[in-house]
Amino acid sequence: MPGRFWIIVGSLLAALSVAVGAFGAHGLKQELKAGRITPEQFSTFETAARNQMFHSIALVLVGLAVRTGGPSVCTKIAGTAFLMGIILFCGWLYANALWGHTSWPLLAPAGGTLFIIGWIALAIAGWHATKKSPS
Repeated sequence: MPGRFWIIVGSLLAALSVAVGAFGAHGLKQELKAGRITPEQFSTFETAARNQMFHSIALVLVGLAVRTGGPSVCTKIAGTAFLMGIILFCGWLYANALWGHTSWPLLAPAGGTLFIIGWIALAIAGWHATKKSPS
């Protein structure tokens, strides 16, 4: 994928994270005060929004790595792992927090594992990019 793709997707997911975070801070906080959701559900929602933001920024970093060092197997793995991690980890946590959805409980750990894979792949891409450049 071209760097532009990862930058756009990461930026849009970051914007969505801000919107979701605002919903959590305002709409869900009212639900918490009214006793319609539990403190655990509220915390789970916040965890999802925070991780979505971190890994959306990671997607932008992947895009910048592709633009500066060229596409590589590692940047493809990193971008794909971060994107799938957001979908699986954050998506499952949002569903759990909002609707008490507990089916497929291994989606969150699978998504978390993908986040780890993404960071390792990005580190390897950075290592190879540094070896190519004189700085």
